Amino acid sequence: MTTDAWRALFPLTRSQVFLNNAAMAPPSRRVVEAMHAFMSECAEQGSRNYTAWGRRLSGVRGKAATLVGGQPEDLAFVGNTSFGLSLIAQSFPWQPGDAVLVPVPDFPTNVYPWQNLQQRGVEIIEVPRRDGRIDRADVERVMTARTRMLTLSSVDYASGFAADLEEIGAWCREKGLIFVVDAIQSLGVLPLDARRLGIHALAAGAHKWLLGPMGIGLLYVAPQLRELLQPVLAGWKSVVDPENFALHFQLREDAAVFEPGTLNLAGIFGLEAALDLLAEVGIDAIRAEVLSLCDQLAAGLEERSLRVTSPLAREERAGLLLFEPPGQAEALFRTLLAKGVMLSLRNGKLRLSPHFYNNADDVSRFFAALDECLRGG
Repeated sequence: MTTDAWRALFPLTRSQVFLNNAAMAPPSRRVVEAMHAFMSECAEQGSRNYTAWGRRLSGVRGKAATLVGGQPEDLAFVGNTSFGLSLIAQSFPWQPGDAVLVPVPDFPTNVYPWQNLQQRGVEIIEVPRRDGRIDRADVERVMTARTRMLTLSSVDYASGFAADLEEIGAWCREKGLIFVVDAIQSLGVLPLDARRLGIHALAAGAHKWLLGPMGIGLLYVAPQLRELLQPVLAGWKSVVDPENFALHFQLREDAAVFEPGTLNLAGIFGLEAALDLLAEVGIDAIRAEVLSLCDQLAAGLEERSLRVTSPLAREERAGLLLFEPPGQAEALFRTLLAKGVMLSLRNGKLRLSPHFYNNADDVSRFFAALDECLRGG
């Protein structure tokens, strides 16, 4: 397909300049159709195709595993990033006095699940970010002898900084630490290979760069971590041979042990359509297109003497571009929204986040609206 054909899958592009994929991205028509088709099937036939749903579910699990660089048995479907990270936090065999490294500031999703462990006697060691940045030296500086785990956002939501997962993953292996990643701001736009990077657990909701529905997400759990975890939740699907309803409490050994009950199949099949679209375009091509659009936006902002605060070095970049507006940031944000430009306000800065379906026309329309705002004071 051509870029125009892919763009046609996102009807909001006809009425808005949508540069807000790091917040809640629009699902494509394919996602909507897949979810509608499944719900219509349920309405018309009930559970007649239950067995076929199971086979399809296995296929989606395999597609998700390919995206993150794991095997199907490493993947669980969860409701969102917070739920996935909380499962890891609560299922790990902590001992009083153990510690976890948590970079701050960060989005609460990757802070609160770990702070919640303090009631179990776990120490939270904050790793201060430097303008959003975090590297091996930062975490090494504050590590203690009781540190068991490092949790990290692959991309900082408030700066756009993309962490060097390879470097930090290698450091975690060297120190014997469990490496947990919140990947919601990178999965779908940056290539990822969890096994190669030494990531033990990874969670990401589908409603941002994956271009999927809300209320569904992925949890990757490496085999060596699954051996340590003590699942905090259990239900009828947590066990080996779950369709055998005779009581037999034998927990399964794959990541699906973290799926204790009936799954959100409509969301999962919508996610499948999203994953198929990303595979069709190609993650490398998506990254190249997103960075090209960010380059165009950064150049236009520089021409207007507006300072871009996000990193522009290739190895530190993702799809987020933040800049300092003149005057009151919230006033400009509200005015741009009123003009049909969708973006985010984060810590007094404006955040742009284009995806592969955006194009140069969106960039031109954004600057036309921005210039009109700036002329009007």
